[in-house]
Amino acid sequence: MPKILSRKHFEREWIEKWIVWMKETRRCSPDTCNVRLGSFRMFLQFLGSRDIEFQYLYQEAREVRRQKCIKKKVNGFTREAVEAMLAVPDPSTVTGKRDLVFLTLLYATAGRLDEIRSIKICHLHLDAEKPYVTLVGKRGKMRTAYLLPKVVSYIQIYLKSFHNDPPDPDAYLFYSRVSGMHGRLSEPALAKRIKLCAAAAHEKCPDVPLDAHAHQFRHAKASHWIEDGINVVQVSFLLGHEQLETTMRYLDITTEEKAKALATLESELQKSTPKKWKNSDGTLKDFCGLNR
Repeated sequence: MPKILSRKHFEREWIEKWIVWMKETRRCSPDTCNVRLGSFRMFLQFLGSRDIEFQYLYQEAREVRRQKCIKKKVNGFTREAVEAMLAVPDPSTVTGKRDLVFLTLLYATAGRLDEIRSIKICHLHLDAEKPYVTLVGKRGKMRTAYLLPKVVSYIQIYLKSFHNDPPDPDAYLFYSRVSGMHGRLSEPALAKRIKLCAAAAHEKCPDVPLDAHAHQFRHAKASHWIEDGINVVQVSFLLGHEQLETTMRYLDITTEEKAKALATLESELQKSTPKKWKNSDGTLKDFCGLNR
């Protein structure tokens, strides 16, 4: 490696040498190489924004190919594992009430960890005819998750212990004791609670992995919806996926199931779309402009 860096050391040729060095000398994984390449690109983008003379460096860096990574398949919990996890928190304690609501919402809504962390009191609609919670997802996209009576009762008990009466609409449902009600509980703190519950649940149910994490609840709920006969198109909507293909890959759906789901989607669209090319008498006169 050069002792003094110059402009040429930030050009594509040297970036590619740097990646080879990371792989062969440092034994970095493809994922690590891609993360560092992404960070380096951001630095060059910043550099180019400050001096137009360096903008070409960012353009060259964008042309460097990312390393191929083996996609890690996420395995969700079995129904027995979910039941064992939810049986761990002790609702007679303050912490147990919080853990029970947190784990229950993860599974019941199939929400991402950040979506559950972002729930505010104003997002809860427990008195509605069909109680629901509004989840704020990626890029601020919002979706509705309906709540069963048992989940609603857990939340109401939790609110009495952790929030004022009436609760502050702008307070986070799961807040940090350090930052107060307007500061979200951190991801590491919640991840730690999941692992503690998993360790206790594993003793009674071997299906519970010791390295359990939040996304396994989301994957488990999606898989259980499929097992219960809910169509993949509906599951895609419930998960908040923009593309049906994302759900297919997410759940490792077979080719046959893909075709069935797409056929269902097409039939639903046909039902909701009026046939503008036909008159009431079944002819195509208006469409062809013959009646004008």
